[in-house]
Amino acid sequence: MPEGKKTQEEKLPIGPPLKVLDHRTISKGFGWWSAVVLIESWGNKRLCLYLWQKSDAGWKRKQKYTIHSQERWRLISGSIDELLDELQ
Repeated sequence: MPEGKKTQEEKLPIGPPLKVLDHRTISKGFGWWSAVVLIESWGNKRLCLYLWQKSDAGWKRKQKYTIHSQERWRLISGSIDELLDELQ
């Protein structure tokens, strides 16, 4: 599956009270699935980074990171940009 694209083939393993508004799969393969998901919870929109692992019982969440606001994202992305050049 092309990275960064929405998939219609499998529903995201996210249940109530969270409502999925939109998402982008980052990668999916070898038993792992990562995605950026726009959710609504109790009337509030949040952007979440998810990591699931496939098991016999289905997809199980291993990690979740929630971005609550654009201001918070600016802090995160600014810090990442500062360190990004250190990657080879």
